[in-house]
Amino acid sequence: MEEAKGLVRHVLLVKFKDGTPPAKMQQIIKNFANLNLDQGFTHVLYLRFDSAKGLAEYMDHPVHAEFANQSLPHLDKHVVIDYEQTVFHT
Repeated sequence: MEEAKGLVRHVLLVKFKDGTPPAKMQQIIKNFANLNLDQGFTHVLYLRFDSAKGLAEYMDHPVHAEFANQSLPHLDKHVVIDYEQTVFHT
């Protein structure tokens, strides 16, 4: 089977401090490519909701609680990140 190309995604959310020069921002972004930041994580479970209300309903749902109860004892570590998408047009 041929290896799939272009299917790997990485998301990093940042907010630069007010007053950070654009050249410094570009340098930081460029330097990011040289870092090894996986910290041993091996899997990503990605969910998308239409609204914050949808996320809240999922978090409170008994099926989610059962999944957490069955999964967490087998996880060495985990990180949860919730964010609302912002679209920038250039």
